[in-house]
Amino acid sequence: MKADRQAPIGVFDSGVGGLTVVREIMRNLPDERIVYFGDTARVPYGSKSKNTVIRYSRQIVHFLETQQVKAIVIACNTASALALDTIEKEIDLPIIGVVKPGAQMAVETTQNKRVGVIATESTIQSGLYQQLITEADPAITVYGKPCPLFVPLVENGYFNDGNPVTKLIIAEYLQELKDAGVDTLILGCTHYPLLKKMIGDFMGDEVHLVDSGKVTAQAAAAALDDLGLLNGKKTGGTARYFVSDTPDNFDELAHTFLGEYAGGTVERIAIETY
Repeated sequence: MKADRQAPIGVFDSGVGGLTVVREIMRNLPDERIVYFGDTARVPYGSKSKNTVIRYSRQIVHFLETQQVKAIVIACNTASALALDTIEKEIDLPIIGVVKPGAQMAVETTQNKRVGVIATESTIQSGLYQQLITEADPAITVYGKPCPLFVPLVENGYFNDGNPVTKLIIAEYLQELKDAGVDTLILGCTHYPLLKKMIGDFMGDEVHLVDSGKVTAQAAAAALDDLGLLNGKKTGGTARYFVSDTPDNFDELAHTFLGEYAGGTVERIAIETY
């Protein structure tokens, strides 16, 4: 079934982290309409089982389908790693995840063939980043490190540059990757770009940070272009936001994540009913 070019792009994440992808989509595709769902009542996904993440993702995709979206971007590394393969077989819409674009960028970037991946426990355990990178270049060694406290730190606003608590946790998690001599580090969770400055300061200038949000937005633009689904009207994009918990905190964080692109309505929905 051919989707309507003027229909919105659906984007979802376990919480507010996916707004880093929304920001990049807005930057790359300023005339597109966006419908975003943040599962703020059930964040984080990184400690959930595969079956649970698939169930949550199914509910969200069903909701986005009621919004007549033309494509879906899974702006969550955990859901991309655990649920994308299952969900894309069940729907008749283009679906784009964040793992493959980030892995490809790391392969193209590394010079010393040592790549670090920081992500949630579930994403690291899935082995998907490691698999995609080594399939593309078997000479690359991949060092995976789960960072389970990063998502709650971001969701609770602990991402201001120099925050002493966050700096301590970054050092605790990343010292072994620094010692391993990685020259490329994938920020394998869409929440992590909010910590990019502090992570970069700790790892040093010689380490290239791969922001999966940026490359995913570029991948989404390319996929929509290939399918003839880019909005041809130069009317300026709009955004509507939906959450599974109170909208108040989301609205505040959205301004931090989106900056100049902030704006649009926020509504709470009962996602379990979908």
